[in-house]
Amino acid sequence: MNFKFDFVGKRKLFFILSASILLLGIASLLIQGLNLGVDFVSGSRVDVSIGQEFDLEEGRAILEKLGYENPSIRKAGNENELLVFRTDENLEVEKVNEIRDQFREKFGEQVAVNEQTVDPIVGRELAKNAMISVLIASVGIILYVTIRFEYRFAMTAVLALFHDALFVIGIFSIFQWEVDLVFVAAVLTIVGYSVNDTIVVFDRIRENIEIEQPKRWEDLKEAVNRSLQQTLVRSINTGLTVIFAAAALFAFGGESIRYFSLALLLGLFAGIYSSVFVASQVWITWKWKSMEREKLKAKAVTE
Repeated sequence: MNFKFDFVGKRKLFFILSASILLLGIASLLIQGLNLGVDFVSGSRVDVSIGQEFDLEEGRAILEKLGYENPSIRKAGNENELLVFRTDENLEVEKVNEIRDQFREKFGEQVAVNEQTVDPIVGRELAKNAMISVLIASVGIILYVTIRFEYRFAMTAVLALFHDALFVIGIFSIFQWEVDLVFVAAVLTIVGYSVNDTIVVFDRIRENIEIEQPKRWEDLKEAVNRSLQQTLVRSINTGLTVIFAAAALFAFGGESIRYFSLALLLGLFAGIYSSVFVASQVWITWKWKSMEREKLKAKAVTE
């Protein structure tokens, strides 16, 4: 491969970029939190299918007329023909029918209404189980990669995993996109992809390190840069293949999985980025400091 790029030499720039994005996400989480869907909070979600593009303010006026103050609404659907209304109230059938009748009076008989009320206890239990699963998987990854590679590779791989998950969660918090159970599934999918891509890069680094046995920083840097160049095309091609599929889901999959596919797209980009520009850079920084300590110990023993 003729392409040459000093990945390691630009590592501080990559660290600053990642830290800036993650800090923005964390700040957003602390200040405004996540826009939790009805899967995690009590209440109802009403999807009003109007069948044509409409003025959102007209929908707001109808709901305010029915007594819902400052209703939480947004447009959805491929042609913005869907009004999504969320309320903390568990709506009874009579109120849902009342909403349907008012929208039909305004927009015609083609209007259809779908209402969802989910016990938030179930959603919270599933989210908790998902977090426990990620933690258990992280311990398993650390143990496996430590045995197969070394503990620095293991800890860095898990760091990249949390980098990608936190990146997606932070972006969803910043833009206040709705978080539901399919979002949790997307994050778990991202975790699996992130680890796979990172391990492929680490495997090539390990092979080159074992062959070259670098003793100086320049040699270690060259080995890591060469490893990244050798795996870059594979990482990009694999990532783009999955990204095309996720983009198709986002464009044509419908409203129910729109945020799932959006989270996947963000996570896939983050996974490619972290494998090449974050995980390997953290590893070489940590590795070189360890090598320097070993040299100092050896020098002290000799003296």
